[in-house]
Amino acid sequence: MHDHGAELPRATAAPYTRSRLLPPYRGIVAVDAKGFTGHPAIEHEVISRAVPDLIRTSLERAGLAELWNERKFPASTGDGYVLGFDPSLMPFVVHPWLLTLQEVLTDFNVHSLGVVPIRLRVSLHIGPLPDTDDEFGGNGTARNDTHRLLDSRPVKAVLASSKENITHVAAILSDRCYEDVVASGYTGRHLDHFIEVPATVEGKQFAQRAWIYVPLPSGPLHDRHILGSAVDEQAEKDGHSVSRRGGSEGGRMTNKAPNGNINTGTVHGGQSVSNQHIAGDHVGGNKAGRVRGFQGDRVHGDKNQGRS
Repeated sequence: MHDHGAELPRATAAPYTRSRLLPPYRGIVAVDAKGFTGHPAIEHEVISRAVPDLIRTSLERAGLAELWNERKFPASTGDGYVLGFDPSLMPFVVHPWLLTLQEVLTDFNVHSLGVVPIRLRVSLHIGPLPDTDDEFGGNGTARNDTHRLLDSRPVKAVLASSKENITHVAAILSDRCYEDVVASGYTGRHLDHFIEVPATVEGKQFAQRAWIYVPLPSGPLHDRHILGSAVDEQAEKDGHSVSRRGGSEGGRMTNKAPNGNINTGTVHGGQSVSNQHIAGDHVGGNKAGRVRGFQGDRVHGDKNQGRS
């Protein structure tokens, strides 16, 4: 039987029709545990419960207990956690909290025998979000973008390429967060600790400028296959050459191809590559078509020129 006296949900005013007050600006932090779905199901609840405890403990150690105690729209995401806070605290979230979170996770992973190790991706953003003190609070574009940044290719790749026993935290900052907090000089970390990246999410219409920060790096942070061509462009501006394999040596390009071919001029005749692993891909046969990774050679003109 239908209850004809029940009220319908209140409709919101259509956008772009009249002016309204902006919701309060919030700092937003979201975290995800790396490889959550890859763990056996029996471990999922353990991880889900541990993540907010790790955030709370690290905030308290960083002198930010008030942020946890007064958090806005907190929610578990299953493999992570999200909360809003007073944006004036964002400089302290960038530093020292991210470094403290790294230290807390190190202690947890080393000393918690029998418990699955936890490594976290962290996303930081600032924007207007409503706070209705119920389960529907905190929804809006700023929060959506925070989660998109968390799922973006650069921060996932950086954490995956880092040493799992060393690097337990990789963070990505929105451009707004970076400009307001880092570039303006309000946080205790120099600009050089941050790397500009193009943040994209596979299968989503999302592309934003963002910034990677790893409190304790142990991997190839300046890998253009991870972070995009902006890394090479910045290196050229700084007067350094970025090696496609093995890094740079004194500002010179260093090409290395064990058991392979290196060409720096014109190639006459055919050329083949066999049993080479370049940028994690296996390459075999003739170099026809597109091959992922840097090949270390450039061919000008007709490759059959001069053949008898």
